[in-house]
Amino acid sequence: MSINKELQELAASLEGTLLYDDLYKTLYSTDASVYRIRPNAVALPKTTADISKLIQFAAQHNISVTPRTAGTSLAGQAVGDGIVVDVSKHFTKILGYDAEKKTVTVQPGVIRDELNLFLKPYGVFFAPITSTSNRAMIGGMVGNNSSGTTSIRYGVTRDKIAEVKAILSDGSEVTFGELTSAEFMEKTKGNSLENKIYKSVYDELSVKENQEEIIKEFPKPEIHRRNTGYAVDILLKSEIFGGTEPTINLGKLLCGSEGTLAFTTEITLKVDDLPPAHNIMVVGHYHTIQESLESVVVAMKHHLYTCEMIDDTILDCTKTNREHIKNRFFLVGEPKAIMLFEVASHTLEDAENQANALIADLEKHNFGYALVKIYGADIDKANELRKAGLGLLGSIVGDNKAADSIEDTAVELSDLPAYIAEFSAMMLSHGQEAIYYAHAGAGELHLRPVLNLKKTSDLKLFRTIATDVAHLVKKYRGSLSGEHGDGIVRGEFIPFMIGDKNYELLKRIKLAFDPNSVFNIGKIVNALKMDENHRVISGRVEPDIKTFQDFSDSLGILRAAEKCNGSGDCRKMPSAGGAMCPSYRATRNEKETTRARANALREYLTYSEKENKFDQKELYEVFELCVSCKACASECPSNVDVATLKAEFLYQYQKANGFSTRSKIFANNAKLNKMGSLFPSITNFISNQPLVKKSMGIAPERQVPLLAKKTFRKWYENNKPKIADFPNGKLYLFVDEFTNYYDVNIGIDAFELLTKLGYEVLITDHEESGRTYLSKGFLEEAKKITDINVNIFKDLISSNTSLIGIEPSAILTFRDEYLRLASDKENAERISQNAFTIEEFFKKEIIDGKIRPDSFSEETKEIKIHGHCHQKSLSSVEATFAMLNLPKNNTVTIYNSGCCGMAGSFGYEKEHYKVSMQMGEDTLFPKVRNTAENVKIAAAGTSCRHQIYDGTKREAQHPVSILRNCLK
Repeated sequence: MSINKELQELAASLEGTLLYDDLYKTLYSTDASVYRIRPNAVALPKTTADISKLIQFAAQHNISVTPRTAGTSLAGQAVGDGIVVDVSKHFTKILGYDAEKKTVTVQPGVIRDELNLFLKPYGVFFAPITSTSNRAMIGGMVGNNSSGTTSIRYGVTRDKIAEVKAILSDGSEVTFGELTSAEFMEKTKGNSLENKIYKSVYDELSVKENQEEIIKEFPKPEIHRRNTGYAVDILLKSEIFGGTEPTINLGKLLCGSEGTLAFTTEITLKVDDLPPAHNIMVVGHYHTIQESLESVVVAMKHHLYTCEMIDDTILDCTKTNREHIKNRFFLVGEPKAIMLFEVASHTLEDAENQANALIADLEKHNFGYALVKIYGADIDKANELRKAGLGLLGSIVGDNKAADSIEDTAVELSDLPAYIAEFSAMMLSHGQEAIYYAHAGAGELHLRPVLNLKKTSDLKLFRTIATDVAHLVKKYRGSLSGEHGDGIVRGEFIPFMIGDKNYELLKRIKLAFDPNSVFNIGKIVNALKMDENHRVISGRVEPDIKTFQDFSDSLGILRAAEKCNGSGDCRKMPSAGGAMCPSYRATRNEKETTRARANALREYLTYSEKENKFDQKELYEVFELCVSCKACASECPSNVDVATLKAEFLYQYQKANGFSTRSKIFANNAKLNKMGSLFPSITNFISNQPLVKKSMGIAPERQVPLLAKKTFRKWYENNKPKIADFPNGKLYLFVDEFTNYYDVNIGIDAFELLTKLGYEVLITDHEESGRTYLSKGFLEEAKKITDINVNIFKDLISSNTSLIGIEPSAILTFRDEYLRLASDKENAERISQNAFTIEEFFKKEIIDGKIRPDSFSEETKEIKIHGHCHQKSLSSVEATFAMLNLPKNNTVTIYNSGCCGMAGSFGYEKEHYKVSMQMGEDTLFPKVRNTAENVKIAAAGTSCRHQIYDGTKREAQHPVSILRNCLK
């Protein structure tokens, strides 16, 4: 269907939004699977009436409605060629908690972890916890029947369903809840679509032959993680069909149906008491996969809380991931696999007894070459490493990727070692060594072959392996999907897995619910082929894309974008911690995610026929609100660095379309300040005149930063020591363009602090950092600066003589962008290893004993730290903590504050002012406002300090200035 008058009329009738431009169709054509299907439109409904209109429109025009929440589905459930209906923006309300019934009612766009934050004061929680729990939404968890790490203790999402409100394919609203047999039979009477659904389910499942076929062919009942087709086997447990359960709930049939039966608008969930307070994790280290799996059978006799596996492929990926390298602390040697066995109790003593008994049993059976106990926050770190498994696999460089196809099989726990032994042998016969991780204690491992789906031969192998695994799972009467769903990748195997008779029954169930064929067509029944509609085209000629920056570490910019596998870590909210992704947090628009930017770049670089493939207005739109915070460079487990991609895009796009006057002014800020500093008072007066700001497109609410009366370099020339003793040696201070012209007092504080602590502070004649050029895409100018600075410092900086900087975004260019731009890569790399933020330098010197507490006063001070985004990504805010915590009576804490939102010139630009302030409001501003007036606020970034003042009227100080004032 083309964009036509009818679509426009539909859009006008909705309270929400209907989008059908090329960019949005591109962004919603993929999820976290290998599939790519372009929709005709994307809807962001605000009301249930909107959803009804969308369904009726789809029925009239013979197109599909595909429900979508976070879009993290791994089997292709969230992509479709009709209208993709995204409820993640507006259907986000928690409607209420019923303490008597111990249930909570939510809309489908509520994030699982956000729900549990709401529930915690009531002493309860929603138990299923997926690896995506900080962005996974309840609607998606219901659609998939999600399980997660705690299913061995608490069960799966289906077990928690109390009631589901939904819209049927005729647009009518219905509620599915628990019914007695009599109430169920009453529902079969009448002519509404709801009545017909109940009658059809009764007619199908009351037939003895159908019941016997289901019991015979469906997965073993002992396998609690089971998502094969529709859950008709679960309904047979009800009294009305000869089972023992007194009630029946068709909401459980919707759970796991992947949006193919109805459109869920409201869910009431059963909740559990909060888990025991004391947890201990025993980490088993193994030389072989097989040994690790055999140990699970023994370990599961100990009533474990969780039981998770990670293999060496994922562990190796953590070695190069900035965020997760620190989470490897508990590893001993180089294991082929580890098991995370977690026990829990209401007392620490009992938890210790459980852990010790587990260790003794494993040692008795000679399982594991090392068994390590970890506690408290360290358990969270280990679990974060496990959760990052899928995303980490995306960081594998090149076209060979861990492909989703067989990653969700589940068998009875006692069958797991034998099943995996056969599986491994089968994979070796195909020349494959699979990746193994996840829920060993539940009999489910996420198994992935490593394939290059751009190659025709590997695409064929993709099907062959999937087919062979289906046969192997059926041999053990397992479930081809334990929690990720059938979708496209497994849908066509359902007839084989459950038999043709059962499959025909599922088709009749689908027809009863959805006679108009509206809901998520091509999933579960009449499934699309699993080796078609892929996001990469098999056998294609790889486009040759020239870039100014060096992307050889990713084998080119296209492959750098392709590292995004859609896992959606960039959709996490502020409560999850970190800073990624500030523009999404401020807008809750998919377009503003790291994922969207990588996907859009991949799409246009792959399919555009333009000579300059970067020359796309859609790419400009998707990158516009990226603040180049670099949070994704560390927090994205796939190492997708959108700030670097944006710099390249802006350069290439502006080569074709020209650089705006405002961009030129901001990029050349240092040069203009050099002239302006000759008459700073006049410059400051003129630059803050309303007409001047208006002509430059600067928000009227902002004050343009004021030039100091004297530059730092001039001050240094007049104040550098003539003769002095420097027992701690010498260092070079990098005089960045912000310190030199604006923050001169901070430069003076740094100089005096270092000098009084026994360091010779040297300053040489060097260029600015190039940060402003990089942020605006002026890469040629940035490269010139890079090469000059590398040439200047190559003979000055060594392991004995450090280069340190005050402004994080400036000094860290030596560790980041310079490595992609420098002509002299060898010396650029060497300098990068000896270039430090001033906080990092202090931490190192404190550890070496060169800087000691006795140099500082014992005056009591309380300090809160807001970390600059580049510090968080490329350095460490913990270094600031170590520096400020050195004086004896300083009490220091770090805000969990995300991105401030200023981001250099971004927050000054009129069109970005509101979103900039919203970024600050998400986390930082409320924390600052709640900070007592006598508490000092430390912020290393010049932009951060300005934003804090504009948003809260509180003055933040650079950590250097605070520590300088702590000297005796």
